[in-house]
Amino acid sequence: MKGIVMNILAEMVETQLGLEEWNNVLDEADESGIYTSTAIYDDERLLNLVGILSQRNNIPASDLVFAFGQFMFPAFYKRYPQLIDGHANMLDFLESLDSVIHVEVVKLYPGAITPGFEPDRRSQDQLFLKYESNRNLCRLAEGLIDGAASHFGHDYTIAHEPCAHHGADHCGLLVSLA
Repeated sequence: MKGIVMNILAEMVETQLGLEEWNNVLDEADESGIYTSTAIYDDERLLNLVGILSQRNNIPASDLVFAFGQFMFPAFYKRYPQLIDGHANMLDFLESLDSVIHVEVVKLYPGAITPGFEPDRRSQDQLFLKYESNRNLCRLAEGLIDGAASHFGHDYTIAHEPCAHHGADHCGLLVSLA
């Protein structure tokens, strides 16, 4: 996991739960909380922080990961608006994840391991994304999609079938504009 992701998690917790809570989580995790944006950190460090946040605040980890995705989209937009501004709508943006966005992410953060998103445009208002990642953070992807919907001003529905958490080799995310 790149340090930028760890830094955005810190921003989210400090913004929504307070600096004291973030410091308590870091103490419990035996973490310094200092992350270099371009450095690579073991995925387990992020998952451990989410687990501690979940226990301390009685929030299901899945809900925290979704909320993190929601928070992450505007945080990325604030840092890299040029990666998002050229898209007419949310589905066009989502369709470009692997072919444009992740290519640029790897340029900005060499060594970044991005998930795979294989788009299948079903209609003007519907896009199927085949999500593949060893991290199985499909709830993060759902949160990012929700953040994109807010950014582009779209109402949408999402159907998540199949899911790697239920034995499939990938997750399917069918995003439909309402």
